[in-house]
Amino acid sequence: MATHDNSFHSETFNARLLQEFYDSYDEELEMELDDLRFNDNGEPQQEGDKAFRRRYFRELLHLQGELVKLQDWVMRTGHRVVILFEGRDAAGKGGVIKRITQRLNPRTCRVAALPAPNDREKTQWYFQRYIAHLPAAGEMVMFDRSWYNRAGVERVMGFCNEAEVEEFYRSVPEFEKMLTRSGIQIIKYWFSITDEEQELRFLSRIHDPLKQWKLSPMDLESRRRWEDYTEAKEEMLERTHIPEAPWWVVQGVDKKRARLNCISHLLQQVPYEESESKTIMLPARERHEDYRRAPVPENMVVPEKY
Repeated sequence: MATHDNSFHSETFNARLLQEFYDSYDEELEMELDDLRFNDNGEPQQEGDKAFRRRYFRELLHLQGELVKLQDWVMRTGHRVVILFEGRDAAGKGGVIKRITQRLNPRTCRVAALPAPNDREKTQWYFQRYIAHLPAAGEMVMFDRSWYNRAGVERVMGFCNEAEVEEFYRSVPEFEKMLTRSGIQIIKYWFSITDEEQELRFLSRIHDPLKQWKLSPMDLESRRRWEDYTEAKEEMLERTHIPEAPWWVVQGVDKKRARLNCISHLLQQVPYEESESKTIMLPARERHEDYRRAPVPENMVVPEKY
């Protein structure tokens, strides 16, 4: 009888573990469903789309597994990595950052998304406020927009003058060379989309109540100044593409392929090696005869509506 009970409890426990495993991947499914809400333009889903979506999930989970190995290597070796994500508004930077960080330790892999500089920061050396976010040993930092704001939005929107832009172009190669000499690896991505694709994504945000927060007056103005941003982007890539920190352009019209391509490329830029996995043993909980768990007062319990 005891053997039967143990077998029953083992099967129940394994089933619960499997459910926990499935639950851990629901977040990705939720994000994908969110992407689909307006991407299909109301048209029936094609069989080919379903096949690619299945392949996309398989590839993404494999790449995220490799990112975990990369994270472990970075922590073990004390490597320092800075990844810059630049591109037009709605180009897909946020989506790929979410997929990279989704299964990583936020203490090891951080995202820096700085707001507009305040009055004090405007009087500092331009790079000063970014320095505080650089990685220590064993850390990866992803900048969702970076010091290249000066070459893009600040220049196009008139938040700096041409003399300041020219000083930026003189300084940024030396700044990045200095960082690489100190042992920080810099990887720079520009997400490229077409005029038509940006218009579609902006319209989807306008008509989707859950995405309207993503639109700012600056975003809408950037749409009007598409050509100005193009000229600024072309000069930026030409003048700051250096051997120590080259630019990599991600074709972002297809968001899913862009994510897979960017993550796959990122993994190739860091010479990580998989470490031998250690066997982890869960210690048994100590139990004491006099232990009693106090009941939670009813007025403190969140109502179970679902």
